[in-house]
Amino acid sequence: MPTLISKPTIIPPAGHPPKLIREHVGRVNTGDSELSIAHMKSPPGWSEPGQRPDFKEFTVVLQGQMVVDYHDDTNQLREMVVEAGQTVITEAGEWIRYRTPKGAEYIAICSPAFSLQAVHRDPQS
Repeated sequence: MPTLISKPTIIPPAGHPPKLIREHVGRVNTGDSELSIAHMKSPPGWSEPGQRPDFKEFTVVLQGQMVVDYHDDTNQLREMVVEAGQTVITEAGEWIRYRTPKGAEYIAICSPAFSLQAVHRDPQS
């Protein structure tokens, strides 16, 4: 039988200035540990600490632009610009940092589901 999720749960964000996170499926809203799906609205200038998560993440940019910082095969810091209508996939265990210099709205899908214990954010200085 289908399950209706009547509303998402607002999740406290990391990064500054704060973004809006609405978890539709995941550990908090549905008790799901296999997968999480969240709708994010990120203001211009938002960034969060780098991270090395234990989950694979699929990010679909709906509006605006996201920048993903990462290390290439030679460990050089690079950035990837992801425009509205594009998707970026990050693998579990790789270092990444998300930011939205111009603001963005996007869907984030994590497998297994996002958790604070699995994100492994860099210490903030």
